Amino acid sequence: MVLVVTFGEIMLRLNPLGFRRLVQADCLEVSYGGAEASVAVSLANYGVPSSFVTSLPPNEVGQAAVNYVRRFGVDTSHILRMGERIGVYYLEAGADQRPSKVIYDRAHSAVSEVRPGTIPWDQIFSGAKWYHFTGITPALSQNAADVCLEAAQSAKEMGLRVSCDLNYRGKLWKYGKKAADVMAGLMPYVDIVIGNEEDCEKVFGIKGADVTVAEQVSPEKYQEVAGKLIERFPNLKKVSITLRGSVSASYNTWSAVLYDGKKLYTTARYEIRNIVDRVGSGDAFTGALIYSLLTGKDDQEALDFATAASALKHSIPLDLNLVSKEEVESLLREGGAGRVQR
Repeated sequence: MVLVVTFGEIMLRLNPLGFRRLVQADCLEVSYGGAEASVAVSLANYGVPSSFVTSLPPNEVGQAAVNYVRRFGVDTSHILRMGERIGVYYLEAGADQRPSKVIYDRAHSAVSEVRPGTIPWDQIFSGAKWYHFTGITPALSQNAADVCLEAAQSAKEMGLRVSCDLNYRGKLWKYGKKAADVMAGLMPYVDIVIGNEEDCEKVFGIKGADVTVAEQVSPEKYQEVAGKLIERFPNLKKVSITLRGSVSASYNTWSAVLYDGKKLYTTARYEIRNIVDRVGSGDAFTGALIYSLLTGKDDQEALDFATAASALKHSIPLDLNLVSKEEVESLLREGGAGRVQR
């Protein structure tokens, strides 16, 4: 029985090898990635049955994407095979003072053209406990936004807990609707919101006093941000915010907070001095947080586990966080000395 359902777009990821720039590349590494798919894979790694719902073209590239997700134990039986193309993103990995760069090629992708009434949500959610989506999917098209709303309404009617990672992507909101308006229509069906230090401001205009992204990010400053979000959407039960301090593209600090409307929970700050790949770190956090809350961990334990899991993601190439719960628990218990395990 599937316990968690995620819905969104999985893309073909193309990147030069190592730290080359696209203009230098004579070959590109092929993989697949997307926020909601990454969350489903994290959950499967922790032993939670998960299902990823999307639409992919009925060709070999679409099948390769299905195979890629399925190999990690995620249910793919509800993926639609329709549409003409898969979304693509190109990634240049940054280093030191040169930031990473993403170029999207997602217009008219299969999932952006799915219409309400196409996906049998009642059937998919039967027996499930949790539904997750992100702010990336409704940014793709009006159709995708409408299907997100349809799914959230159905999940809430069927008693599922609903989570949303705000995941603001300014390059995607091009079809005439503002992120604030669309996301405000989805929030009444959401129980738990996740975001980074900029999402709340860019989506809803909510910014705490003197909040800046710097080398050391103060967790306490984000209680005001989370509190304002709960005040605007009183159905929210928890708000969690990941806090990235950026010294350079290769050296970040990483921590998080969780606020339940009464108490602010904080966690350890990780010093990540040799980033292998930061793409997917927020999704790694979300997957670990869902796992923790679904399996009965209290808020502090859940936040600690999620922060540790996502810190580990920075050491793993490509989008997915391929760590076990035992590896996360080892980091929490023993610290990150990186000794060889024999």
